[in-house]
Amino acid sequence: MKHLQGLIAAPFTPMNEAGALNTKLIPEYYRLLRANGVKGAFICGSTGEGVSMTVAEKKTVTTAWAECTRGDDDFKVMLLLGGTCLADCKELALHARDAGIYAVSFTAPFYFKPASVEALARCCAELAAVVPDMPFYYYHIPVLNGVSFAMYDLLQAVDGKIPNFAGVKYTHEDFMDFLSCRNFKAGKYDMLWGRDENMLPALAIGAKGAVGSTFNYAAPLYHRLTAAFENGKLEKAAQLQQQSIDMIRLLGKYGGIATGKAYMKLIGLDCGEFRLPVSNMSGAQFELFKEDVAALGFDQFKSRPAAKTHS
Repeated sequence: MKHLQGLIAAPFTPMNEAGALNTKLIPEYYRLLRANGVKGAFICGSTGEGVSMTVAEKKTVTTAWAECTRGDDDFKVMLLLGGTCLADCKELALHARDAGIYAVSFTAPFYFKPASVEALARCCAELAAVVPDMPFYYYHIPVLNGVSFAMYDLLQAVDGKIPNFAGVKYTHEDFMDFLSCRNFKAGKYDMLWGRDENMLPALAIGAKGAVGSTFNYAAPLYHRLTAAFENGKLEKAAQLQQQSIDMIRLLGKYGGIATGKAYMKLIGLDCGEFRLPVSNMSGAQFELFKEDVAALGFDQFKSRPAAKTHS
């Protein structure tokens, strides 16, 4: 199974002023990511508000990303199927296959939680079997789904039983577990790092691919961080990681995940606001936010829009 490398963005789902999908923005979004060296898109995840969308809406978003990326084999689109309803996940997986995207992903049910890692493995097996020719990833994010099994244990439970199990999108801080997963069966599975603020220590233990929300609007920062690490300039890499941390701290200051869409407005791609129950900042807060962002030197490392093409 292919191991992905580089930055994979977790895109925001564009919404209009009424809170409905604004998929006409997705081709421009794709061009923005491509222009900034991003290698793929993990759609309808936490950043993409997948849990706040209907099955029909997720199909619409999947189709939009599939259509604008068709023919670009170097850009990998991955769909988070969901977690609470396996029947819905199967329906979405089949749609993803028919649309022609690269891979699907699944996170643990977070209402009726699996009681054991074996139960979680059975969920993965049931879904992966629906699309046996597509890479299947597990999305590990215990801070949101409350399911905190060690991923090393999950790999042991699925190994040899799910032929298309590709790996794990790892959004957690357990470096011991992550490294053990990377080394499992001589690196058999693709381990994608999912904590932007801890990217440098993940690189230090061998991470090659990463999925993150801040790659949408600050991809150049992470390219520089990775280059500094690879060139042995560890002090410089640490300084760049601190810039990432300072940027991410503003998410907490201004209310959480919805702050990411405010960053997107500052780079010229207005994705609207988050749906309830997530809170969005007020106009007055946005003005204060802009001042804080300017103080970070954001213009020096923000993602740049793709060059306009003329027919």
